[in-house]
Amino acid sequence: MKKLFVRLGWGAVLLLVTVLGLNAQTARNPIIYADVPDMAMIRVGKTYYMSSTTMHLSPGLPIMKSNDLVNWQLVGYAYDTLANVDALNLTNGKSTYGRGSWASSLRYHNGTYYATTFAQTTGKTHIYTTKNIEKGPWKATSFKPSYHDHSLFFDDDGRVYLIYGAGKLRLVELTADASGVKPGTTEQILIENASTPSGTGGGLPAEGSQLFKVNGKYYLFNITWPKGSMRTVVIHRADRITGPWEGRVALQDLGVAQGGLIDTPDGKWYAYLFRDFGGVGRIPYLVPVTWEDGWPVLGVNGKVPETLDLPASKGLIPNLVASDEFTRKTGDRPLPLVWQWNHNPDNSLWSVVDRKGFLRLKTGRVDTSFVLARNTLTQRTIGPECSGSTALDVSNLKDGDFAGLSLLQKNYGLVGVKRENGQNFLVMVSAASGKPVEIQRVSLAQKTVYLKAECNFTNRADLAHFFYSLDGKAWQAIGEPLKMPYTIPHFMGYRFGLFTYATLNPGGFADFDYFRIDDKTTKK
Repeated sequence: MKKLFVRLGWGAVLLLVTVLGLNAQTARNPIIYADVPDMAMIRVGKTYYMSSTTMHLSPGLPIMKSNDLVNWQLVGYAYDTLANVDALNLTNGKSTYGRGSWASSLRYHNGTYYATTFAQTTGKTHIYTTKNIEKGPWKATSFKPSYHDHSLFFDDDGRVYLIYGAGKLRLVELTADASGVKPGTTEQILIENASTPSGTGGGLPAEGSQLFKVNGKYYLFNITWPKGSMRTVVIHRADRITGPWEGRVALQDLGVAQGGLIDTPDGKWYAYLFRDFGGVGRIPYLVPVTWEDGWPVLGVNGKVPETLDLPASKGLIPNLVASDEFTRKTGDRPLPLVWQWNHNPDNSLWSVVDRKGFLRLKTGRVDTSFVLARNTLTQRTIGPECSGSTALDVSNLKDGDFAGLSLLQKNYGLVGVKRENGQNFLVMVSAASGKPVEIQRVSLAQKTVYLKAECNFTNRADLAHFFYSLDGKAWQAIGEPLKMPYTIPHFMGYRFGLFTYATLNPGGFADFDYFRIDDKTTKK
């Protein structure tokens, strides 16, 4: 170090130490560069918990844990399957892309944790409760109707409410255990038009309610999207939950919006929000909050800061996404928490024990398309760039079978192996046009092939490239680059997926040796 001082001089060394210190100790927005939308957050003691939306995926309603608001890890899910219906099972030609369970509410009250959501697919509001948020088990109850974007709230007087709706926000009282609507209760309009503070000239109405009580006052957070502008945070406050309410625009910058308030043990305040960010999905931000005249003031001079006075991120691998060698020891979960199935799985048609160290995906029926095939096993992509790879044994495919690696969204991309007339072919399929098109095929003479997909989300490039290898070392591009737009029909960021399905006869299977994810890609 002394020689370094001599060469650089004290001023340069001090600058170097300062820069290194900032890089090591300072958090940056977005705090999670991955699809974690519609967050709800609580603090219990010194520990933070967060829930989010995973739509049509199973298990669902993920629960994450952090000790510093920046570094999060998955600790569980509130449910394994939302319901046993055709649309969630991908049966009888039905699906529930873009629906399933939506924005959740997360609360801790009298020793019990509550995670709630609602679903157009079921037409119900779903309530999940547990005494141990990290280990469960969760008790499930549900009731009609499906209360849109609701916020569960336990008031100081013991009464329990949901605030819900879009534009016109309503209040309904629940039973003491939040298991249903309180008998004899009458719903009431809370705010006639919650969009009013940001203007009422068109755009999307205020929704995404999250209610808080601070120093005896009620604060209601909503997102609105004024016509010709951007996603905007609107806050209303009141002295009584029934109002009257007064509102104001709280943040209008970068389209960062929808969320609520969280405080730290040492008295700091933040707003947790998210931003639409193209193909990677809707990504979380933290915004500092100060208090002025009884109002939470979001941002730094009205702007979302790039850096935060919080510990730096240690990366999303392996706590939100992770590689998997598919080796399992006694007592291990069959699948780590980073994995979710595309819709409900058929548990009779997959295994991590039939062949040691492999994920086996079996075909049990004939399917007409990738998006209607069951048992595609997925996990998030991450930004600003990432790659996912796998080794695939195709020895036991039947004619008409297709197995491989996907980037799942409406405009999906696939690289994999098709078996036709006793021969195997490496293929790349693109649904960039909205319909799947085989872009390239290559004859495959060996039983094992290596597949890789790389994603670039930097500055919303939203571009993917697909590769194959015959030895796991030398990679060859296949097909064409895939543009990855965020589409409302799927309402979710692109996800890596491992898939196998039959188009002629069921009974074949594919073995995946591993899935490996990296936060770097090949530089081109």
